Amino acid sequence: MSDLIQIVDAAVADAYHRGGHHLVCKPGCSQCCIGVFPIANEDAARLREGLEALTQSDPEKAHRIRKRVAESLTRLDPWFPGDRTTGILNEDYEAAILFEEFANDEPCPVLDLDHGTCDLYEHRPILCRTFGPPMRTAEDNLATCELCFIHATPEEIAACELDPTIPAKEEASNEAFNAAHKLHGQTLIAYALRERQS
Repeated sequence: MSDLIQIVDAAVADAYHRGGHHLVCKPGCSQCCIGVFPIANEDAARLREGLEALTQSDPEKAHRIRKRVAESLTRLDPWFPGDRTTGILNEDYEAAILFEEFANDEPCPVLDLDHGTCDLYEHRPILCRTFGPPMRTAEDNLATCELCFIHATPEEIAACELDPTIPAKEEASNEAFNAAHKLHGQTLIAYALRERQS
């Protein structure tokens, strides 16, 4: 397990301990798994490692993921705001605007819709790991899952804030990974897990 994952998981565990009953995330709750979001190349590599390991341990489950990935790509490809060959999202302003309305109802291909659970949970992206507890946005607001902290006061929400140094640590880790592998940009889970053409 990478240093970043250990740091993030420890910070999230601490935030959950402080959040108590205000955090309602549990297996079967998958609202945050609907709608696409950008992931770093480091997240993409971790997901591919997880799928490869699952192919060895549970080939049927891995096959179901690959089938969902293919189905998702069929829906995403016509409107993908990036390079479909590489799976890298465009980074310009126009692409950012397009992305705001892109595939908001698309389920994550790693989500088992029958059980509402993640089939690659141990290998999930950083955003998935940190979603739920209050976290600082770029605008310096505290954002939470809309299902959590419903009856919490602003003070209770602030007291449960996820370690605010996590985004900077994630960015540094992603930059080092990209530099080491000569990569750039971000992708989507479906593109990270699609079958590679040889």
